[in-house]
Amino acid sequence: MSNSSSISHFLLLALADTRQLQLLHFCLLLGISLAALLGNGLIISAVACSQHLHTPMFFFLLNLALTDLGSICTTVPKAMHNSLWNTSTISYTGCAAQVFFFMFFISAEFYLLTMMCYDRYVSICKPLHYGTLLGSRACAHMAAASWASAFLNALMHTANTFSLPLCHGNALGQFFCEIPQILKLSCSKSYFRELGPIAVSACLGFGFFVFIVFSYVQIFRAVLRIPSEQGRHKAFSTCLPHLAVVSLFLSSVIFAHLKPPSMSSPALDLALSVLYSVVPPALNPLIYSLRNQELKAAVWTLMTGCFQEH
Repeated sequence: MSNSSSISHFLLLALADTRQLQLLHFCLLLGISLAALLGNGLIISAVACSQHLHTPMFFFLLNLALTDLGSICTTVPKAMHNSLWNTSTISYTGCAAQVFFFMFFISAEFYLLTMMCYDRYVSICKPLHYGTLLGSRACAHMAAASWASAFLNALMHTANTFSLPLCHGNALGQFFCEIPQILKLSCSKSYFRELGPIAVSACLGFGFFVFIVFSYVQIFRAVLRIPSEQGRHKAFSTCLPHLAVVSLFLSSVIFAHLKPPSMSSPALDLALSVLYSVVPPALNPLIYSLRNQELKAAVWTLMTGCFQEH
């Protein structure tokens, strides 16, 4: 039996048992991290430097790239350090910081994806009101609301989770600090204190999910009414990257946390956690740049300009 006040560190789940596999995982995480840093960094630079990309869609995409950078920089460096040096510890303070920033960036990403869905809805279903509904000030307010809500959500969950007494040791069944794993260590009676904030977040998330589904139903109805095939293709091409990113994000998170207990196993849980915490930040820039000619051209111009300077 132990108390949270006496816990100075947590033990994270090792990615592999053998030294060779640990080094392999280190190399894989390094490759994915570099891909995420390069892809998201190029998107941020291209949108910031290209005047013609200063539109609501690309403004939200820039913010989304920032959340991807933040989330992968929160979880992966410690996992790489542990794999390289064959350790599994993280300090109590480091664990609390990791929980806060991971919740912060994941929440911000979900809120921003909802805002991007609203942007696509207005541009396709209400194009005549686009400039009014999504002016620069409105976009700034929406982005600020997303970041502020994510901050409050992360602060609420982190403060509540780390105020719980822990009675079941300090070993976490995850390669990074995550709230569900910490709750498993809490005393049985104190566990229910976190159910309130979880219920609030779940209701809020479900509301955003319903909004996204409703918006896309309206979008697809509007697109199918476009008479020209070229017009339909152009409308779909602006929506498909966002829809792919939303599907990847939500499906991996929902399946990881709501799958039946009979399907649970350490290997599957680890693979799913990597899928929703590490893979999306690296894939999102690729998904967006492949389908968007404007963004591809801006990134290419940025890269060729850098090469020419050197």
